[in-house]
Amino acid sequence: MDSMPSLQELTAKIIEAVGVDSGLGKTLKLDLKGDGVVYIDRQSVTNDDKPADLTITISMDNLIALGQGRLQPAFAIMVGKMKCSDLGLLMELEEPLTALIGRFA
Repeated sequence: MDSMPSLQELTAKIIEAVGVDSGLGKTLKLDLKGDGVVYIDRQSVTNDDKPADLTITISMDNLIALGQGRLQPAFAIMVGKMKCSDLGLLMELEEPLTALIGRFA
């Protein structure tokens, strides 16, 4: 079983996955429930905890499972493994967000 990446390792993977453009067109904050925050704005990826167009609250373990296809977003929300600040925006961004998470998970 893989060990959980540190916030720094995860942030580095996200920076690599985002490249020159996240493809989201919006700002995204991943609130990792006490493990820290990853803020994505086009090509900029930081650990700054600031307001974003969409905030997803999820554990690091569940974020990895989401990216590996072991956890589906709708199910994760239904069972409380994932929360989001704007369900409509999450649905709008589902395809590019799934692609982005799949690149770093």
